Amino acid sequence: MRQTKDALLRGLLWASAAVSVGILVLIVGFIFYKGIGYISFDFIFGDYSPTGGGGILPMIVTTIYTIAISLIIATPLGILAAVYLQEYAKQGRLVNMIRFATESLTGIPSIIYGLFGAVFFVATLKLGMSIIAASLTLTIIVLPVIIRTTEEALKTVPAAYREGSLALGTTKLQTLYKVILPSAMPGILSGIILSIGRIVGESAAIFLTAGTVAAMPDSIFSSARTLTVHSYLVTQESGDIGLAAAVGIVLIVLIFAINMTATFISKKLNKADF
Repeated sequence: MRQTKDALLRGLLWASAAVSVGILVLIVGFIFYKGIGYISFDFIFGDYSPTGGGGILPMIVTTIYTIAISLIIATPLGILAAVYLQEYAKQGRLVNMIRFATESLTGIPSIIYGLFGAVFFVATLKLGMSIIAASLTLTIIVLPVIIRTTEEALKTVPAAYREGSLALGTTKLQTLYKVILPSAMPGILSGIILSIGRIVGESAAIFLTAGTVAAMPDSIFSSARTLTVHSYLVTQESGDIGLAAAVGIVLIVLIFAINMTATFISKKLNKADF
């Protein structure tokens, strides 16, 4: 009877994994099937033209800008906040409330963040429809993810590391940046990877804060559109889902390249720890 239950549970696990992988393969396969015919050198590296189609280079540059600016702002803020909550703050009701608020922020729809960004960054701070306004909005969106994943990474560092470092006469700050943070870095990088995926996948928040200008941005204060916004708008303008699928292929390759780079760095850090 026990062996039957084990076999049944194992079968359910394998079936769940197969369904998950199958759905992923189906979605990616459909995107490649519909969009691979549009991929060319001119499509990737050309300038966009509403009349002649053109390329998506301005949108690729805008997407990279938003990723870079958002992470430059959100990563140090998120890590420092997590370090304070985990290593310095006195555990109690206040800290629990902060954690609860942080977790609640992850469930807010992105359109709400977009409306806030449009009112505060675009109108109140007079940044206008721009890359910097969109990046600041995306910073707020990914900040809870970085904080929570960094906290969990810090929790995995053995207490013996802290005790051993302090026993050698180092200060708490030295222990933090020489022992604890390097040991937790693989987990922190995992949070950053998740944040990159969230940034790349956002469209509503960017639509309301960065605008829809399909041109190469002159600066971070220029209005522009990212790949996700472009994918939506080009489908609306032309009605051709193949173009949107081609943009999706570029997005998949871009995310894959970033994730592989982050994974490589994480493995190097793991080896360095030992």
